[in-house]
Amino acid sequence: MSFTPELIAELEVLALFNLDSSQEGIKVHATAAPARVAAAKRLNEKGLIDQPDGGYLTQLGRDAAENVQVLLNILNVVEPA
Repeated sequence: MSFTPELIAELEVLALFNLDSSQEGIKVHATAAPARVAAAKRLNEKGLIDQPDGGYLTQLGRDAAENVQVLLNILNVVEPA
């Protein structure tokens, strides 16, 4: 398995969600980058978000977003010199 541009775009959309509140969704506007619009649509088709243009995370989507955000935090840690 490799990190395709499509997969990276989906990970970036999942990283946009605020996991501190289940009442806060996102909206991917039609004027957003085409890759982001397509990523949101694919996430909806995969059952991770409830609307093709964002909306709210499903339970599966929340699990995925948590893992994406944890991984980003791990990889963004600056090592002490």
